[in-house]
Amino acid sequence: MNRPPGDDRLKINVTSLLAEPAGSRRDYALADLRLDLADLVAAAPIDVLVRLTRTNRGLVLDGGATTTLAGTCSRCLKPAATPIDVAIDEELLPSVDLASGQAVDTTEEPDALRLTDHHEVDLEPLVREAILLAEPIAPLCRPDCPGLCPVCGLELEIGAHDHEDGPIDPRLEALRAFRVDEKPGTG
Repeated sequence: MNRPPGDDRLKINVTSLLAEPAGSRRDYALADLRLDLADLVAAAPIDVLVRLTRTNRGLVLDGGATTTLAGTCSRCLKPAATPIDVAIDEELLPSVDLASGQAVDTTEEPDALRLTDHHEVDLEPLVREAILLAEPIAPLCRPDCPGLCPVCGLELEIGAHDHEDGPIDPRLEALRAFRVDEKPGTG
């Protein structure tokens, strides 16, 4: 089932976990997620498996996400599917005190990740960022892809690519007569 970006399953209410003692845990498995990944295209749904552990300050989230990204092979320009398996390890602090309902002072740790005002963990930005950071710089259709011939542009695995030497720049013509002396130490 295709769900739109902003899937509510990515928001996990942790009110009951925050009321429990430190060390309490909950595991969450979310399958068949679809996210807007900006310029990336997911070739398969995203699966997320996380564990939330209560600490004396908030929650520790550890787990990961898996998917497959669709792209173009950087060597042969064929379609390429790149499996992605990312780890997510974060500490999340409350933005609202559970007992009083008052906003928590965030000036001491302004860059800390926070739970929503409704005591929810929003996994969407965490999963999206982890996948975007795992995007391969040069995706390959397979690890041993030979690529394309730089002269004719045909695939190198098709067969031999013997091409005549092209014209040499006249400024470099003098180098054609250059020969290396085979005796060691004579230059």
